[in-house]
Amino acid sequence: MAVGFGSSDSKGSARARVGNYSGYDGNDNGHVNGNGGTVASHVEPKYGGTAADQRDMQEMGRVQELRRNFKFMSVLGFGTTLIGTWNFFLGLIAFGLTDGGTAGLIYGFIICLAGFFCVYLSIAEMASMAPTSLVAPPKGDENGEADVLYQRRTIPLGLGIRADESTKIPQLHQRSSGYLVAVGWQGSVCGTAFLAGTIIQGLAILNDATYSPQPYQGTLLVWAVMVFCVFFNIFLAKRLPFVEGVLLIIYVIGFFVIIIPLWVLAPRSPASEVFTTFNNEGGWSSTGVAVMVGLGGVVPSLAGYDCAVHMAEEIKDSSKTLPQAIVFGVAVNGLMGLIMVITMCFTLGDTTSILATPTGYPFIQVFFNATNSYPATNTMTAIVVIVFISAVISEIATSSRQLWSFARDGGLPFSRWIAKINHNANIPLNAVLVSLGITVLVSLINLGSTVALNAINSVTISALMSSYILTISCVVYRRLSGQPLPSRRWSLGRAGMPINIAALVFLTPLFVFAFFPLATPVTPASMNWGIAMFGGVIVLATIYYAIEGRKSYTPPVMLLQREHYEM
Repeated sequence: MAVGFGSSDSKGSARARVGNYSGYDGNDNGHVNGNGGTVASHVEPKYGGTAADQRDMQEMGRVQELRRNFKFMSVLGFGTTLIGTWNFFLGLIAFGLTDGGTAGLIYGFIICLAGFFCVYLSIAEMASMAPTSLVAPPKGDENGEADVLYQRRTIPLGLGIRADESTKIPQLHQRSSGYLVAVGWQGSVCGTAFLAGTIIQGLAILNDATYSPQPYQGTLLVWAVMVFCVFFNIFLAKRLPFVEGVLLIIYVIGFFVIIIPLWVLAPRSPASEVFTTFNNEGGWSSTGVAVMVGLGGVVPSLAGYDCAVHMAEEIKDSSKTLPQAIVFGVAVNGLMGLIMVITMCFTLGDTTSILATPTGYPFIQVFFNATNSYPATNTMTAIVVIVFISAVISEIATSSRQLWSFARDGGLPFSRWIAKINHNANIPLNAVLVSLGITVLVSLINLGSTVALNAINSVTISALMSSYILTISCVVYRRLSGQPLPSRRWSLGRAGMPINIAALVFLTPLFVFAFFPLATPVTPASMNWGIAMFGGVIVLATIYYAIEGRKSYTPPVMLLQREHYEM
């Protein structure tokens, strides 16, 4: 689905007749051609989905190119293990302990959980709509019919500012959102692989006091994780729905394997201390600012449930199953995450010594302090690594689908190559390889920076938050202007407007604080280079669009055939 994400993930890939529109011509990978021709689906009928799926695909002017073999439980497993709230919180807990403390972590997590629930309720509703029709309000002709070409000429930018063809920036919202979400998901793959690889290195430090860790070793471990996960995505792609169900079971069992030893063996801090202790080790001007900066360790554990949206073409009865899986998955992950946050805050022990652990990861030291056993600590940490690796598997799947979807509309350099589907494996193989290449390159940051994870984390948060803001703003624009939304099978009803606004109010400060470094004073070594990475991508994307993209990009709205709207 591509509502605000610059692609059309939810309704498939492919062809429609759109007058004489001279769009991106890629007859083998799902784009409309200049003559309005169509290409037949390569998918077996049994994987074509329900009648509702087929109707949605037709209305979106697309044909089915990927198998619809995901159902509710496999989608739930996919999203839940990818987001991995409890394990991401463990991996990034140092951020919140440095800036915020135990009280900041607990209250910050509760606020973020409530805010993200509003965000994902908004996204779930959009996942049930005809995606690209949100890009612009329909304008009726003299017969009252929606004019698709008007939607191409007039696009709401942000909170309702309009641009027409004379501005030379057509399709700005979809193109911008497409690049932002692509950056966000590629950053997410990098960050998760980085966590998995360097946690393995931290475990080696714990078990061998003579081991002297080198940055290049951590980078090589990141590469090893990526190669394994890419291999999995290529050669076991047909079994991915089944595997996601198995990984969900491992994720839930692993949660209890972690928290039960902590409940039984770890010393407990008094509640009066846990719920009132705020830290400002970063030297910020106030505790409030420190807490906001520390949310950089909480937000990634809750962000990214739009991952399931990018798999929408592979979900059976997508317009109903997808929003249900999103909402249920957020609730499950949120509850497990809250339990883990409170458990860790009560069993940390001395925060200063935990942050100074030679392993680089405070949670490993907490496990060892609680169990006083290397085998037990190794087992508990190994479970965390396994869950992270399963998240990388899912992230490669969703990031490659997003890249493929954006490329099939001509939005990226080398779009023809990236948008090709390997029909034997029925996956966007080239997009998977692009994700591998990006991670290999980005992980090189670790060779020259001790805060590489913070930079990757920063660009991921900022890109995803900004894409959510753009997306939800367009829905708010339509609601404020009294224009109908597309028909949908899962709706927020009258609660839609306040939920959308609450989501925007919540997301805006997160975007700003995503670029803050962990501590002051700031030096080149401690600088959060996420702002440079984010800004660089936006500049390069804008240059590419001005030179080439505006000619090759086919906005999904140009394929739209849906004329049914609801208030």
